[in-house]
Amino acid sequence: MEILELLPSSFGYVIFTYFYSWIMLSYLGIKVGAARKKYDVKYPTMYSDKEQVFNCIQRAHQNTLEVYPQWLVFQTIAALVYPTSAAVLGAIWVTSRFSYAWGYYTGDPAKRMKGAYGYIASWFCPLFALFTKEICLAIACGFSLKQPL
Repeated sequence: MEILELLPSSFGYVIFTYFYSWIMLSYLGIKVGAARKKYDVKYPTMYSDKEQVFNCIQRAHQNTLEVYPQWLVFQTIAALVYPTSAAVLGAIWVTSRFSYAWGYYTGDPAKRMKGAYGYIASWFCPLFALFTKEICLAIACGFSLKQPL
């Protein structure tokens, strides 16, 4: 049996979301590179003692990298059963990371909360993933989905 036969037919939407997230991460990384040049912050220095705006640009990227692995895991698990919902929530989360970064780029860390709407999406994917786990366990154990576990 091929792997593509196991995936839901609308899983392609989730692949689009992964590609969209790659664009977002690339954009954030490019912004940090440009800020390093502009504010003269050399590698391997992570943060500047002088330039608050550089630190905000770096934090927008770094924070996204900190949460990205968990998002990928939950996005993938949720997408196995709820691919369309996971793709929509994933696209919302990725878009919110742009808003988060643009708010941070102002140099005022409080403005990063313009991307707070993404937290809604980041909470629903783990919930879908939890339900997916329960469904998979029920099937693996031979339980009917109609009877309570």
